[in-house]
Amino acid sequence: MALKAVLFDMDGVIVDTEPLHKKAFFKVFEDLDLKITPEYFSTFTGESTKNVCKRLVEENNLSVEPDFIMNKKREYFKYFFDHDQEFDLLPGVRELFEVYYQSNIKMILASSASMNTINWVFEKFGIANYFLAKISGDELKESKPNPEIFNLAAQLANTSNEECMVIEDSAKGILAAHRASIFCAAYKSKNTKFQDYSLANIVVNEFSELEPEKLTKYFQ
Repeated sequence: MALKAVLFDMDGVIVDTEPLHKKAFFKVFEDLDLKITPEYFSTFTGESTKNVCKRLVEENNLSVEPDFIMNKKREYFKYFFDHDQEFDLLPGVRELFEVYYQSNIKMILASSASMNTINWVFEKFGIANYFLAKISGDELKESKPNPEIFNLAAQLANTSNEECMVIEDSAKGILAAHRASIFCAAYKSKNTKFQDYSLANIVVNEFSELEPEKLTKYFQ
C-alpha cells in the first residue's frame, strides 16, 4: 500500500507554538490567581483550547466562563505570536513539505488548534500552497484522542486510512491515529518529555527520517 497522504498535527510538529501557548496560559493563570503545576499543565497537550478552558473551570471550580479564559488566553497568545523572536517553523519541516509536494503526496493539516491560530501560522510562514485542506479540532464534536479528526482528514485526501501517515507529537494525537488505524510517526521534541510514544509506529528526531524513500519498508 503506497503512501498517498500525510496528516500533520501543527503544534509541536510544524511550528513550536507550545511555548507561546504555555506563556499565554500562565499569564491567564496569574490573572486568575491559579497555581498550576507543569505536570497538570502537560495533561492539556493535544486538546483544543476550548476543551482546556472547560476543564480549567470544572476542575478548579472557577466562577468565570470558559469563553472568558479562552479570549484572555487568545489575546496573550497573539501578542507572543507576533513578538517572540525565536518563533519559527521547526527545523527541516519546510523541506519535508517540499519533498512530499514534489512526490505528489497530499498534505492535510489536522490540528487541535483554533482555525484562527492555524490561519496565522499559514500566513506568517507562507505554507498554505502545500496543503490540500486544514481541519481545526475546535470545529469538531470530539477532541483527540477521538479519531474523528484523522478519519475526516483521510476522507478529505480521498484516500483510505491505510494509505495515510499521521505525524504527531502528543500522546492524545498518537492514540487518535492508533484508533483510526493510521500509521503514526511520533516526532520527539524537547516540549514533549511528558508524552507517551508507545503506540506510535515509529519515533523520529529529525524530519528527514520521514522522507518517502525512507518509509518504503512501511508503505510499498
